[in-house]
Amino acid sequence: RRGPLHGVPVGVKDVIRTRDLPTTFNSPVYEGFQAKEDAHVVATLRASGAVILGKTQTLEFACGGRFPPTRNPWDLARTPGGSSSGSGAAVADGMVPLALGTQTGGSTIRPAAFCGVHAMKPTWGRIPFDGIKSFAAHLDTIGFYGRSVADLAMLWDAYDLIEPPGPAGRVGDGGQARLQSAPGSTGTPVTDRLAPSPLRLGLCRTPLWNQAEPEARAALESLLEGLAGAGVEVQYLDWDPAFDAINTWQDEIMQDGGRSAFRPEWLQAPDRLHEEFQRKLGNQLQLTPARMRAALDAVARCRIDFEQRLQGLDAAVSLSAPGVAPLGLHTQGMATFNRLWTALQVPCISLPALWSAEGLPMGLQLVQARYEDERLLQVAARLEALLPPTRRPWN
Repeated sequence: RRGPLHGVPVGVKDVIRTRDLPTTFNSPVYEGFQAKEDAHVVATLRASGAVILGKTQTLEFACGGRFPPTRNPWDLARTPGGSSSGSGAAVADGMVPLALGTQTGGSTIRPAAFCGVHAMKPTWGRIPFDGIKSFAAHLDTIGFYGRSVADLAMLWDAYDLIEPPGPAGRVGDGGQARLQSAPGSTGTPVTDRLAPSPLRLGLCRTPLWNQAEPEARAALESLLEGLAGAGVEVQYLDWDPAFDAINTWQDEIMQDGGRSAFRPEWLQAPDRLHEEFQRKLGNQLQLTPARMRAALDAVARCRIDFEQRLQGLDAAVSLSAPGVAPLGLHTQGMATFNRLWTALQVPCISLPALWSAEGLPMGLQLVQARYEDERLLQVAARLEALLPPTRRPWN
């Protein structure tokens, strides 16, 4: 045995470099490109025994340009979401149990919502982004896909971010109840390390609640009512109106990254670089140093405010996407309920807990403060136990 993931197949988003499979970024600029070494995130999985089964489709460079041909397993006429399109669809369709994605806006959580699978965006920076095509350094984050919370926890444990045990208590109350195992061991799973106490969730409607589809809002409210009946404490989590422009600030930070991210490709093959990336290089938003300082400072203030409002809660809950996957492969859906959390650099988990009247998946999103990834996995596992069994496209 080579490790805890011995023999487990994993799909890898095609912006993540692999030494034995092409990495094309879904771009004509990199047709047939073969990297000489694995990205950090891939090398770690290989060392844990995982089998990299194949590369999964992506929006070009994970941020624009050419769309992938991937379809939604629930309805082939619909988008699987993006930009980690192939990773979400491959897990939903049973091709692989685990997959890697990335997120700079909503590229991990949104496909999970549309494809009805579990996904996690860890705290920004906790897992190195080395060996992955970057778009915006303040935002780029690895993403995990799996069939359950236990699958996500298995991926998380592969990176061995061991935390010291502390006294029992909620996040923000001075301690977390955890039982730790030695590095590389197969000790207590992360999802079993939570001291029993009633879950306390805060419904965060975000400043963009009016952009959610009525069916998604109703499904979320109905689910929370059911959870309250099962003993979960649910309350509203206020959002300071001073930070209502957070998605705009996130877009400015993201587009600023694009001002330099694609310069090598433009210098090497300007005629093959999609015009969308040329516009990014040309500073299409006319960003100035003053605007960038203002955006970064505003997000930093919002981050502090949000984490203070989380005091005493096990997680904030919101929608993973505005509704069901849109029709057509010319769109990947809106990242309305993802951008803000990516900007705040906080960990997020999407559960396939909401469903439309016609049986299409819509995601429930859990959020916690930075570096509370393990706690969020524990909360997600307890919440998952209260939900009906996960549906599959072939059921």
